Amino acid sequence: MPNSIGKYFKKLSLTQQVLMIILLMLIFLALFFTFFMNKNIEVTISNQMYSVMDSRQKPIISALEANEPVDFENQLFQYLSTDSIQTNCLIEGDQIKFLTIPAHEFKTMEFYDFLITHARALVASTSQNESYGTIRVDDGTYYYLMEKCVSNGEKVVVASFMDDTYASEFRSSLIDSTVYVTVVAFSLILMILMLWAFSIIYPLNQIRLYISQIKQGKDVELNINREDEIGDVAHELISMKEELTKQEKSKEEMIHNISHDLKTPIATIKSYSESIKDGIYPYGDLESSVDVILDNAQRLEDKVHNLLYLNRVEYLITSDCEGVVTNMKEVVEQVVLNSAVIDPDIRLETDVEEVFFDGLIEAWRVAIENIMENAFRYAKSYIKIVVRENDLRIYNDGPKMPEDRIDTLFKPYEKGEGGRFGLGLSIVSKVTKANNYQVKGYNTEDGVCFRIYRDKPHKRTIKRGRKG
Repeated sequence: MPNSIGKYFKKLSLTQQVLMIILLMLIFLALFFTFFMNKNIEVTISNQMYSVMDSRQKPIISALEANEPVDFENQLFQYLSTDSIQTNCLIEGDQIKFLTIPAHEFKTMEFYDFLITHARALVASTSQNESYGTIRVDDGTYYYLMEKCVSNGEKVVVASFMDDTYASEFRSSLIDSTVYVTVVAFSLILMILMLWAFSIIYPLNQIRLYISQIKQGKDVELNINREDEIGDVAHELISMKEELTKQEKSKEEMIHNISHDLKTPIATIKSYSESIKDGIYPYGDLESSVDVILDNAQRLEDKVHNLLYLNRVEYLITSDCEGVVTNMKEVVEQVVLNSAVIDPDIRLETDVEEVFFDGLIEAWRVAIENIMENAFRYAKSYIKIVVRENDLRIYNDGPKMPEDRIDTLFKPYEKGEGGRFGLGLSIVSKVTKANNYQVKGYNTEDGVCFRIYRDKPHKRTIKRGRKG
């Protein structure tokens, strides 16, 4: 049952949820006043009535126990006779003697018989000294308080009673001072809650409409001037939209440039193939002309390989690699061996310790190859690789990078030096992030450095990375 209510509640909009909460609070308030508060008010009124009668009865008890004369000539009883609310009387046996001027007149003797009967029981009791309660007489409610004492050697009972006039007045005063204050306070809290709830609902609706319009391709703006979490979400959405727009433009430009890059070798291969078929050798002889075709075919293969690898790298580095580690010394040595023939004029230096990085060996090999390829493109005289625990750095003495270029080095579809859209560093970024490492590039005194690192090493169960 609670699960059903929870599921139903979650299906409601925020506005409906707020209205339902307000309704439940009103129902709770009504039940609270009807059952709990009303009962406590009655108890409080009764206690107050008995307390008032007791305080006015004490001087009479004290006078009786002091054996003072009980008559209206006594100064005390003259003072008490001015009480128009409470009636006090002395009960001895079957006799009732009023100690104050009766404030109430009864059409029947039912109430007096009630007092005499209870007085006898009180006198006869050895464990009870007082009795109190209410009684209905002639369609009216009376509160009574009876207490026994000893006067002139005799057990007597002092009885005090009053009607519910004072109780009604006290009830009204109590309701005015307590219930109304509670209702007003509850209403203010409810209003504040409603204003707060709608202050959240309105900007959320703005954000929902903003996202919906973006999905439709509309150029819209989001204006939410808040500094709380909703403001942070709105700011991030705006930043995300700007970044997506920028990436989309870069992607379109990249596709255009890639299409142009692919078109050139395709056209060369096609024209050279047609010429050779016709017996013409554009590059002087058959072997040289075929070499041109093979060279352009290799260019095509490299570009297509990078595009395909960028799409599959995320799957490759996350599939079945939990607990898998790679010996980075072996990877670096293999990459250096393969790279030595790229440019013999570039000196390769290594300072490599045998350490292990989380992830598959193929992914790390491709990442390091891509950084090395970038380094060979710009290095003047040397490339140096340093590997320590959770830290790999590749230095070169090429030209320093512009500051605005450093911030966008590893973003996909970003245009690099010379207007080229290299995907190599994007692949490096994907590999490092998937294995919980970070990558950054920065300028050094004599060139540039690319660093792959992790500040807080993860605990792992070592399992050698697979060769791919």
